[in-house]
Amino acid sequence: MKAFPQQPTYTGFNEPSRVEADVCDLEVEGELPLDLNGTYYRVGPDPQYAPRLGSDIYFNGDGMVSMFRFKNGRVDLKSRYVRTDKFKLEQEAGHALFGAYRNPWSDDPAVQGKNRGTANTNIVFHNGQLLALKEDSPPVAMDPDTLETIGNWDFNGKLSSQTFTAHPKIDPQTGEMVCFGYSATGVDTPDIAYYVVGPTGEIVHEVWIKSPYNCMIHDFGVTRDFVIFPIVPVVSSAERAKAGRPTFGWDGTKDIYLGVMPRRGTARDVRWFRAPNQFASHVMNAFNEGSKVHIDMPRAESNMFPFFPDISGKPFDRERAAARVTRWTLDFNSKGDTFEARQMTSLVGDFPRIDDRYAMESYRHGYLCVSDLTKPYDALRGGSITGMFINCLGHIDLATGKHEEYFVGPTSTLQEPVFIPKSATAAEGEGYLAVLANRHEELRSDLLILDAQRLADGPIATVHLPVRLRQGLHGNWVPATAA
Repeated sequence: MKAFPQQPTYTGFNEPSRVEADVCDLEVEGELPLDLNGTYYRVGPDPQYAPRLGSDIYFNGDGMVSMFRFKNGRVDLKSRYVRTDKFKLEQEAGHALFGAYRNPWSDDPAVQGKNRGTANTNIVFHNGQLLALKEDSPPVAMDPDTLETIGNWDFNGKLSSQTFTAHPKIDPQTGEMVCFGYSATGVDTPDIAYYVVGPTGEIVHEVWIKSPYNCMIHDFGVTRDFVIFPIVPVVSSAERAKAGRPTFGWDGTKDIYLGVMPRRGTARDVRWFRAPNQFASHVMNAFNEGSKVHIDMPRAESNMFPFFPDISGKPFDRERAAARVTRWTLDFNSKGDTFEARQMTSLVGDFPRIDDRYAMESYRHGYLCVSDLTKPYDALRGGSITGMFINCLGHIDLATGKHEEYFVGPTSTLQEPVFIPKSATAAEGEGYLAVLANRHEELRSDLLILDAQRLADGPIATVHLPVRLRQGLHGNWVPATAA
């Protein structure tokens, strides 16, 4: 096959691994807690072939799912590619057929109109079904034990949108999965399809609305009574894509919006609240107190995505891209269209997580990947880092405003953590964080287990992996009792 280009996206720790693994009884330094009983699923981009156009952004690689199964103080690893339509077509051809990220006009004519989803962004478990997700395409179902790909999942023919979010929200009380698709009728369209999927996997509610402008809507908020769509000006343009430029770009002139409606509302119920230009991507949590709605997101003054360049040609501003968890608050019943903002921490970071048993509710504990530039990094030993520099885990106590950090060391970085409760009845925040550490000097991976209430103490167990797992995106914990 054609060699991968010698570019940061494909070299060093980012070199494609392309390894599907089955490893029993991984080596553990320290002791795994005996109450770790379940499976940690995570997914990330790992391209099968060199890019069709000679280069690409990291987010466009084929989805590789890793599964860590914990039981009786031991842990096994299984990893498999998601056999998407794209993966199978390219495997048959022996080279890449699909072109640039979210740009169907750059594809080989042989695959025009085919499903180009990579299923590389998140992996969720609902109603006994494991779903690999990419926000430009339908979910792909996988067997939760073997990771065998079952196929595209359309909720028994009821999924009317062409797309499906990579960040559905599962209600821990009702078992519902609340979800949506943006650009629901095709690339660079304003349509948002909103769904509620019942606990048995059937779509029970559907609403179609239109965004104030065409843009990437990567995540959204769900409370006990409301849904919130953050509209941020990472804008799309079919004209740019057809001209060979990035489909998405930053527009520093547009306001942001929060589209809010009742969870079982209609299109007529949507209210749009607005604020001056700024950036946010991921949601930590959202909750409401009557008509007062809160949504917590890492918020930056400007664009955090240098690979989606400013459409006016302005250079990327790293200082203004620093994100801090901020609480946006609005009153759904108010006559105005503005919302308040309150910064919740001084920590700079993203990929926020919570104790998911408290999703959609008032909560106290938040966790996130932190970029702490006061800590040392040894570039001579670790090499250069591409993408977001994540060298710490952070724990935020939203009740007191205090925070603590775990620093992974001068030649390592971290991936997104996942919270694991000690038991179904444990207090909020009583449990563990599981997180992959990228060992840049050795080009290998470790899985770290930390006490979520004592991050600064460091790992209570380190699982040494015999394979390197590229920088992933998102994942989730499934207790053995739910499988």
